[in-house]
Amino acid sequence: MEVAELFLTAFIVGLSGAMMPGPLLTVTIGESARHGTVAAPLIVLGHILLELLLVLALVMGLAGALSAGLPQWVAIFGGIFMLWMGWAMVKDVFYGRVSLPSTGVTAPSDTANTASVAGNYKPDWVKLRLVFTGILISLANPYWIIWWATVGLGYITIAIKSGSMGLVSFFTGHAFSDILWYVIIGLVVSGGRRFLNNTVYRGILVVCGFFLFGMGGYFIYYGVF
Repeated sequence: MEVAELFLTAFIVGLSGAMMPGPLLTVTIGESARHGTVAAPLIVLGHILLELLLVLALVMGLAGALSAGLPQWVAIFGGIFMLWMGWAMVKDVFYGRVSLPSTGVTAPSDTANTASVAGNYKPDWVKLRLVFTGILISLANPYWIIWWATVGLGYITIAIKSGSMGLVSFFTGHAFSDILWYVIIGLVVSGGRRFLNNTVYRGILVVCGFFLFGMGGYFIYYGVF
């Protein structure tokens, strides 16, 4: 897989995971309602920092195994998990089980929104708390751990074949998907959902679900052949 392909596919696969409702999304919505759009980037920063440390640890741990040959079973398990993710995603949309979580608050007026979002200063301790929130919520999410033990590890074994640029491309694409989605969530919460509705949200999930089918098949093929 070429470096550009690693970035693009990692972005779409990462976006499919980020968009599914979970603890990090719920916390981001709650903190964005309290602190405005500044909350989402800080929370996702903590999430990405944790993932960066995890990727570095995985690469160092895999160094010996990869030098002896690509552990094909890693790609196979990652592909199976992506097939399951895609199937579950499309099924949940078909049965109407997914929707944008409620903010739990009334959308602020334009005046209040401008004051709370555009220029609201946050003390350093609040910013640090939001970053650590992103770290702790990610660690507490078993789905996050399973994803990295299967899909993430499989991606690393493929990306590392392209050297350091392959790893950078993979992680950059994955991180950008988190940043984009959670910043959008922060804007949606602060702006009263003027930018995104459930129809668009579910449509994107279906597209991501079918993309996961394709990537899952690719991972399994890569592992077998």
